[in-house]
Amino acid sequence: MVFVRLKNLREDHDLSQNDIAKYLNISQRTYSYYETGGRDIPIQILIKLADYYNTSIDYLVNRTNSK
Repeated sequence: MVFVRLKNLREDHDLSQNDIAKYLNISQRTYSYYETGGRDIPIQILIKLADYYNTSIDYLVNRTNSK
């Protein structure tokens, strides 16, 4: 589940949903939907998140446990 990894990474970095939403240039509500599984995450957003957290998209989408 993508949303579990997103929340864990955000919390591990002591960030709020609003902090990440600002970085992604989206609303906090939209980011909240991504984190709760309410919306699919566009590939452009996944790329930005992977870059931000210095991890792979495969890690974000649970294709691997290796960051």
